[in-house]
Amino acid sequence: MTIRIDEEYLVSTLSRLVQINSTNPSLSPDGAGEAEIAAYVAGLLRDLGLEVTAWEVAPGRWNVVGRLAGKGRGHGHGRSLLWNAHLDTVGVVGMAEPFSGAVRDGRLYGRGSQDMKGSLAAMLAATQALVQSGLELDGDLLVTAVADEEHSSIGADDLVAKGFHADAAIVTEPTDLAVCLAHRGFIWYDVETFGRAAHGSRYREGIDANMHMGRFLAELGKLEAELRARPSHPLVDVPSLHAATLHGGTELSVYAAHCRLQIERRTVPGEIVESATAELQGIIDRLSTADPTFRATVTPTFSRPPFAVNETADIVQAVSQAAQTRLGRNPDVIGQLFWTDAAIFAAAGMETMLIGPTGHGLHSAEEWVDVDSVVDLAVILADTAVNYLSR
Repeated sequence: MTIRIDEEYLVSTLSRLVQINSTNPSLSPDGAGEAEIAAYVAGLLRDLGLEVTAWEVAPGRWNVVGRLAGKGRGHGHGRSLLWNAHLDTVGVVGMAEPFSGAVRDGRLYGRGSQDMKGSLAAMLAATQALVQSGLELDGDLLVTAVADEEHSSIGADDLVAKGFHADAAIVTEPTDLAVCLAHRGFIWYDVETFGRAAHGSRYREGIDANMHMGRFLAELGKLEAELRARPSHPLVDVPSLHAATLHGGTELSVYAAHCRLQIERRTVPGEIVESATAELQGIIDRLSTADPTFRATVTPTFSRPPFAVNETADIVQAVSQAAQTRLGRNPDVIGQLFWTDAAIFAAAGMETMLIGPTGHGLHSAEEWVDVDSVVDLAVILADTAVNYLSR
């Protein structure tokens, strides 16, 4: 069954979403946060008759959930489905029209238009279409909009912690309408080397932590090359790492007593923090064995797991069929190199996959989303809900 999407509602809603400043304050000092956009989304969901829950995850940081109850009336009868988009955006420095929401030549412009207010508008338009169709779904549909995906994902974490759960989840990050079944994870590390401070003339007393970090970096480069030579994952390629920041020493004529390196390690499905950490600790152990004055530590400070779902999963099959019907072709099957909230929903036991619209300029000075692709996404979401929740 194909549900009719009100394109005028979709475009006007998307334009208004883009006009609301929801830059992430953890990324931009003057970031507005999600309070205003969350209130707008909650109002639209209430207007459609959904049961709405909105709460402040942290000061100025908001989540919104709308429940379209199926025949079980919210009591867990029938399968359930969760749609997800994030409310926050990255900053707008250098953008000529960050909040315009203007449409030109089939493209809607502004920060977040593709990442991912276009997806949020598609979810809202699909919800409206389901409500207006009069069709009663067997199971519940949860329409979720969360805070802070662009920084630490406190919104998705809190959503899951508060017990919002479904049998399956569709995360609508932009994918050019491809079916995304995997993405990489990441681990952030602090590596510290320790020396002995001394005047620059006292070479017998000083131990140079910066020089020791140089030895570590040389070995790190070898590990990075080895990671790239490993067998690639069919959807997300190979693991990788880079040396992100480096700070050491206090002044020119003093041996550095301390040096700190921050590393980002990108992981592929099957890799875990413990094994990646052991690779870095192995470098330290070898260098310490070769030189008793070499002292260093490695500490994982934050991590997010990689994500993968089997192409035979029911939600993948449902979305793929809806996409094939709408697009007139089999959708591409892809993985993404970046991380998304999909990993959080998958870790909570939901069968999860991603699909989202086409556009250009993620995190750049000009961002736009293709309006037709947003309409396509809304149709795919609505048809998937009908088919998945009627089984």
